[in-house]
Amino acid sequence: MVSKSLKNTIIIRLLVPVFCFLLIETALSYWVTLHYVDKTYDRWLLNSAHSLEQEIKATDQKISVELSANALEVFSWDDLDKTYFKIVAEKQGQLAGDSALPEPDLKEITESKPIFYNSQMNHQRIRVVSVPVRNPAITEKVTIYVAETLNKRHDMMIDILLADLIPQLLFTLLISLFLFKNIKLILSPFHKLANQVARRSPHDLSPITDTHIFTEVKTLTDTINQLLSRLATAIAAQQRFIANAAHQLRTPLAGLKLQAEVAQRENNLDTLQASLRQIQNSADRVSHLITQLLALARSEPIEGSHQLQRLDLHSLVRDVCMEWAPKAIQQQRELSFDAPNQPIWIKGNSVLLSELLANLIDNAIAYGAERGQIIVSLSGGEQPCLQVENDGNDIPKKEQDRIFERFYRIQGSPGDGCGLGLAIVKEIVDLHQAQIQISHRVNSRGTMISIRFTEGL
Repeated sequence: MVSKSLKNTIIIRLLVPVFCFLLIETALSYWVTLHYVDKTYDRWLLNSAHSLEQEIKATDQKISVELSANALEVFSWDDLDKTYFKIVAEKQGQLAGDSALPEPDLKEITESKPIFYNSQMNHQRIRVVSVPVRNPAITEKVTIYVAETLNKRHDMMIDILLADLIPQLLFTLLISLFLFKNIKLILSPFHKLANQVARRSPHDLSPITDTHIFTEVKTLTDTINQLLSRLATAIAAQQRFIANAAHQLRTPLAGLKLQAEVAQRENNLDTLQASLRQIQNSADRVSHLITQLLALARSEPIEGSHQLQRLDLHSLVRDVCMEWAPKAIQQQRELSFDAPNQPIWIKGNSVLLSELLANLIDNAIAYGAERGQIIVSLSGGEQPCLQVENDGNDIPKKEQDRIFERFYRIQGSPGDGCGLGLAIVKEIVDLHQAQIQISHRVNSRGTMISIRFTEGL
């Protein structure tokens, strides 16, 4: 797709209205000029007709026209146009003038008012006035026709139009030159911004300087800076994840390698079986660590990477509990699910919420009391609440904030966890704009983790 030029678009959108206005003004000027030119020369035609009216005489019921040669010469003299006239009586017919001069349509003739009309004579366009003679001494209807060609009218109209249009054309030209020059200056901050971005290193995500620029351009630079900030956050999160993953994988992999070397040196079958069990346990820990690292990567708060959709939290929690029930039984734990028998709708990501609950149940199994009880409960309302309880040791008050940090484990904790489970839970809770709280169980030993969703559906 061909990109549009901002400069050309601005120039076109500014100059097109100017030229349209110029065309409209030209058309209006043409009609106004034509009107007043016709009005000026029509008055001359009417005066000429009235001067002929004075030469019409009535004697003995006979109408005559007495025009001297000098009068006719003065009447018809013109260096640009040719003038015609004709005097016609209703009964006597033509009294004087050019018989070829056309008369108006009978429908347009009135008894008292002059009539102006356009016609042609000798292949030339002419302007004609028809004037009825108003003389009490003349009983017969007499009409005077005076006509002239249109050369003077055209010349005057062109002179007036040029006097009007030439300044406007010059003014339009000056506006165009002014626009071309100043639009280039106005758009220069965009070119500077483009050059500044082009010269940047791919690793430089610092904000773009926005001094001495227009407000509209500053809006663009602010948006780019916000994007750079989000991109820097995402890259930092990825780098932090890679560093953490490398650090956490180095130790178990080194141990796995050492155990494999020991197993290769063993000749006794019983000792070899013990080494192989250790290798299997190490492989299980590495697999669990990789699974949690991948879950942590999925839960990174990168804007736009997770779409929250309408889902039934009751159905999701029930399914996860059913998946974890066999492992709980294998570890001699009783896993129960308590919730109202109705859907509980929220906006969330089903994959991440399943991972959240799986980590909470896994922690409850790992750190709960032997042959203990794990209770997963769910309540509805305006702010649905998910709770996971176990009957293990209480979490000290001073540790309750730190256990959400990545790779942090309370000293003396049992098991072989890597300190990522609750960090994953916290990331997913923040993505859903929910609230998480750790508290002691009421009237019994153990820990209860509550997650309250801010808005149900």
